[in-house]
Amino acid sequence: MAARLGEILVKENLITQEQLKQALEYQKQHSGRLGTCLVKMGLVTDDEVTAVLSRQYGVPSINLKYYEVDPAVTKLIPQETAIRYQIVPLSRVGSTLTIAMTDPTNVFAMDDIKFMTGFTVEPVVASESAITEAIGKFYGEAQSVQELDKVMKDLAGDETDLELAAEETEVDLQSLEKAAEEAPIIKLVNLILTDSVKRGASDIHIEPYEKEYRVRFRIDGMLQTVMSPPMKLKDAITSRLKIMSKLDISEKRLPQDGRIMIKFTKDGKKKELDFRVSTVPTLYGEKIVMRLLDKENLRLDMTKLGFEQESLTKFEKAILKPYGMVLVTGPTGSGKTNTLYSSVARLNQPDTNIMTAEDPVEFQLPGINQVQMKEQIGLNFASALRAFLRQDPNIILVGEIRDFETAEIAVKAALTGHLVLSTLHTNDAPSTVSRLMNMGIEPFLVATSVHLICAQRLIRRVCASCKEQAEVPEQALVDIGFGPDEAKTVKVMHGKGCATCNNSGYKGRVGLYEVMEITDELRELILVGASALELKKKAIECGMISLRRSGLVKIASGVASIEEVVRETVL
Repeated sequence: MAARLGEILVKENLITQEQLKQALEYQKQHSGRLGTCLVKMGLVTDDEVTAVLSRQYGVPSINLKYYEVDPAVTKLIPQETAIRYQIVPLSRVGSTLTIAMTDPTNVFAMDDIKFMTGFTVEPVVASESAITEAIGKFYGEAQSVQELDKVMKDLAGDETDLELAAEETEVDLQSLEKAAEEAPIIKLVNLILTDSVKRGASDIHIEPYEKEYRVRFRIDGMLQTVMSPPMKLKDAITSRLKIMSKLDISEKRLPQDGRIMIKFTKDGKKKELDFRVSTVPTLYGEKIVMRLLDKENLRLDMTKLGFEQESLTKFEKAILKPYGMVLVTGPTGSGKTNTLYSSVARLNQPDTNIMTAEDPVEFQLPGINQVQMKEQIGLNFASALRAFLRQDPNIILVGEIRDFETAEIAVKAALTGHLVLSTLHTNDAPSTVSRLMNMGIEPFLVATSVHLICAQRLIRRVCASCKEQAEVPEQALVDIGFGPDEAKTVKVMHGKGCATCNNSGYKGRVGLYEVMEITDELRELILVGASALELKKKAIECGMISLRRSGLVKIASGVASIEEVVRETVL
């Protein structure tokens, strides 16, 4: 395009061949479009370049200085997009949107706008300087900043120092980056991140809706709305978080995953925090979810996870075996990763080679070889497992068994002298056996390879600062699983609500565990294809504590409430 524009200007006697050479040299040094460089050098005017571009592309030109845009039309295209593509929306007639552009051949810009608005795009040409001026005039940057300052005053709390642990990568879109780097935006994003740490949140949800922009924290497993920033700040907040997590700020149509590593100063102490960032395009913009990975919250001491003593004894016995498979099951967010990490931390010795395949690697553990999965280049659990078997491992941790291929290799590894630890998504321990068979693993392979299955849930712990005894009828206790004699002596506790627990009655979480050891009697049942119900019955006969029974033990010890146990377990 540059060469053609230069040739046309020479042909029309607006500049000489020598001036074109000078302009091309100037462009090399200062970058930018050739037309803009010629205007800066004073060789041509904006109007002359616009007229030539109009003839060159066969589209009308426009002088934006004398053009007033309807604010309703401006709202159709976010400021971020206007800056990125150097465009200004002018008018809409029916399903046709007219936009002023510096380069009407930019099909990516037109496709993006068509996708974003649902309208047919009709381009007109305007000069770069006129478009930059128009963006400032029509979008009114100052208003957003003033509004944000007001929000910051409303949200003002104690100042916290925050810095990125790794250097930020440079982003091409300088003007958009500049909007995201405005001091108030940085303050607000820092405030969201630090506040989540102070409140003990596990996830941050930043969600755009048609008329609302909402920030929610997941605290002790429950989502709570914490603030609603103005809609105008949506793009700036999104861009800031995407820059921090090294994501592509120009890509808004596809989901992206990244990480923010920050150093955080709290009460004079330096903390390192890791946020796992996920973006998804929704109807009204990108929703961002950040998972907080705080090493201090990772409990590697197995005795503090909430296991009943006999369950813990069985679990430790299984992971200390030289080979076989130990499976941890439960829904997302039930603490499976923590249990597995605690297991490998317990087994981590200088004479042991431990290899893990994870998606994603949540915490870095010293002395353990951790591998991050990358599906897009073919590095999945199955291919990683195959590679591990050539790496002379003693213990293999597979993040999740999702398909037959991964399950088959894991079983073979367990049968050839390796200890394999992994997770599955099933409701309880006995149904895990059926799930493996449904994946295509033969019953005799399941019976011989699997040593133990641990199903788990996380429930909210009754707040220690405000817990008091609750009056519960004996029949209600019998209905949830207590024996008639137990029901007479059990003292049920509940939290009445205080400042410590934010008046919720709960503070922190505790695990419920169902540990099913595969005994010889259970192996015989698996070999004849017994149902999950029959396996459960036999396992309880052999001394297995079910998830509900584990919950009842927690109720009796005053750690859990009836509501939490009933919500997460079944009889």
